Amino acid sequence: MPLFELSDKTALVTGASRGIGRMIAVAFAERGADLVLVSRNADALADVAAEVELLGRTALVLPTDVTHRSAVEETVATAIDGLGQIDIVVNNAGGTSFAVPFTEMRFSGWEKVMHLNVDAMVHVLQAVGPHMIERGSGSVINVASVAALGGTPTLAPYAASKAAAVSLTRTLALEWAESGVRVNALCPGWTATDLNRVLWEDPDASRSMTDEIPMGRWGTPEEMVGPAVFLASEASSYMTGHTLVVDGGLSAR
Repeated sequence: MPLFELSDKTALVTGASRGIGRMIAVAFAERGADLVLVSRNADALADVAAEVELLGRTALVLPTDVTHRSAVEETVATAIDGLGQIDIVVNNAGGTSFAVPFTEMRFSGWEKVMHLNVDAMVHVLQAVGPHMIERGSGSVINVASVAALGGTPTLAPYAASKAAAVSLTRTLALEWAESGVRVNALCPGWTATDLNRVLWEDPDASRSMTDEIPMGRWGTPEEMVGPAVFLASEASSYMTGHTLVVDGGLSAR
């Protein structure tokens, strides 16, 4: 359908080497976009690039630690020089490597999560924002989480960082709307990826989580593709500042 086409667009996807980011990158290529693939894992990015190129699209592989501001600035400049423009940005890099009660949390752990989930997003948006504003168009998708929408015991830094991503999305949507740049957030529910394999492969832990989900199961990375394509494409041309939740009904409770 033409509304969901991304032909002649270039998309920059962070965290593109696996999981949700990888699925989104390949789906964008299927709909006609060229890709700038960003993550720390060069070998995994090469595999994603091969998938994109099999679809007849261009893939620019730029291994980058997005928590380093200068590295992000260099990556964005290289992407624009190499492909001419950036029309879509998917801030997908993020996560957490621990769960702990708040009073037992080390502050260094808080800082690490904030650097990855908030500071890295700021680095990308400040690097690419002027380019999009100057061109007068663009779609930004900040990948947050259902954890941003309510209390999430033992995951305070993760939940707070994703809530910050939602708030930043709304603010930039207002700042950039007159320039023709749309900014929306995608909030996946509990999605089975490599990052949380320890949870969904544990029968007891998995059951305790899915018991709270009305649809009764984990989401899959593939199920985030449709919403991402929608937000990137002209199908959502009058949408900005929105938080699109894809969580199996969890937030409806």
